[in-house]
Amino acid sequence: MKIYWCDVLMPRKVCALARHLDLPVTYERIELVEGAHRARGHLARDPNGKVPVLEEPGGRILWESNAILVRLAQIAGSEMWPEHPAEQADVIRWFCWDMDRFTSQAGALYFEYIIKPRFDLGPAEPEAVEAARAGFREAASVLDIHLGGRDWLLGDTMSVADFAVAVTLPYADAARIPVDEFPAIRRWHDRLEALEAWRDPFPPVARAA
Repeated sequence: MKIYWCDVLMPRKVCALARHLDLPVTYERIELVEGAHRARGHLARDPNGKVPVLEEPGGRILWESNAILVRLAQIAGSEMWPEHPAEQADVIRWFCWDMDRFTSQAGALYFEYIIKPRFDLGPAEPEAVEAARAGFREAASVLDIHLGGRDWLLGDTMSVADFAVAVTLPYADAARIPVDEFPAIRRWHDRLEALEAWRDPFPPVARAA
């Protein structure tokens, strides 16, 4: 089983889960700055030219990071993908909400303050930053209320939804994401930070880079 990755936002949660579940995974880094994601070989795996991508034995290919989270949990037989259909629907609910509301806004700040300098794309745009912060605060208010009295998004049990929704939070300081305004979110992320795989998800080549 192989994960194609680079040390950017969406592969982070996939690499973290693979490490947390101690899955027998090999890794192939796709160098975005060199345009490897647009090479013919990678486009044959993911026609969108993105990472991460999961390649299973037998050649089965899966792209889209949240789908990969589910598949990894299934392969591991982990309760992080719940067995009950109602809880599965709850995970999907958080996936959808997150990509539309929470990570979409925090990810915009990640782009402005981390991706732009890294790939020499120019300075942060004040109007984009202001809009993203406003959108983040609106979404974070919903999440903060939900997490009050809960350890995890689904209640007492950590799930793949937690790995998906929290993916921007390790970058909160560098991306100037105002997460400290939301104490329940901060406590929730502190629980994730207690996991070694969450703190240090990438293969050694990224940690040495």
